[in-house]
Amino acid sequence: MQAQKKAELTGHSNPIFSLELSQKPGILFTGGNDKGLVEWSLKDNTFIKVMFPVPTSIYAIHCPEGYPLLFAGLRSGEVLVYNFIEQKITHRLRKHIKPVFDIKSSSKKGELLVASEDSSVSVWNLSTLELLHTIQVSHDTIRCIAIDPLQEKVAFGCRDNKVMVYDLNDYSPVKALIGHTMAVFSLQYSPNGQYLISGSRDAQLKIWDVKSYSLIKNIPAHMFAVNHILFHPTRPYFATASMDKSIKIWGADDFKLYKILSREKGYAGHLLSVNKLAWSEDLLLSTSDDKTVIIWDLSI
Repeated sequence: MQAQKKAELTGHSNPIFSLELSQKPGILFTGGNDKGLVEWSLKDNTFIKVMFPVPTSIYAIHCPEGYPLLFAGLRSGEVLVYNFIEQKITHRLRKHIKPVFDIKSSSKKGELLVASEDSSVSVWNLSTLELLHTIQVSHDTIRCIAIDPLQEKVAFGCRDNKVMVYDLNDYSPVKALIGHTMAVFSLQYSPNGQYLISGSRDAQLKIWDVKSYSLIKNIPAHMFAVNHILFHPTRPYFATASMDKSIKIWGADDFKLYKILSREKGYAGHLLSVNKLAWSEDLLLSTSDDKTVIIWDLSI
């Protein structure tokens, strides 16, 4: 596997916590600890504009497939809804009063899920933006959400070290996955739906069998917290981003480590914690506390 740094996007004045590809090809959105959500062009790797100002840090961005909407989850607990057709913020979802850490959606159900530090997950109708349910998942922060490929199960990563699995149809609890020794920061279901990967502040990756919810494998993956896990959309690999400033590429079938993108390995990588990843075909996009987005070209 070969890797090279293709481009670096600069302009943010503070750490970047989130990035998300638009529904429109070639467009990237980023947000963090400065005063706006930023739009970039991946065609020529340039800044386009600040989409809209924000009163507090952006911790989560989500662009649901099939809807002309962008959701931005704020440190304040508010979720801003930007409508691409109207070219403005049309709604403000005000359910949570503590930071929103993750936002995901189910196209099958037409629902939006918002995870918060207040220990709950709110569920919204994507068409009407009405609040449908509130799920009291834990007694502590909910850091991340993962929905399985068939959109039948949803998993929540919690600060109390647990992964809580729910039925997506009726939001009834299915299983608590216990094994991490620190907060769970990232979750991803494999594209084939056979397993769930959890990444934690304890620097471990845990591979869980989806049928039995048993632990298949534990990988001491990084030196510090695993901030994000993301499968390649078509190839048998997944990437992990860590507070240890590195990105690692793993085999999705054999769980072997294939590549480390870091300054220690000779790459012009991030200087601080790597917070979020996105795949655009064989380009891997990463963002960091160092205020930059790096675009990696991987021949895999």
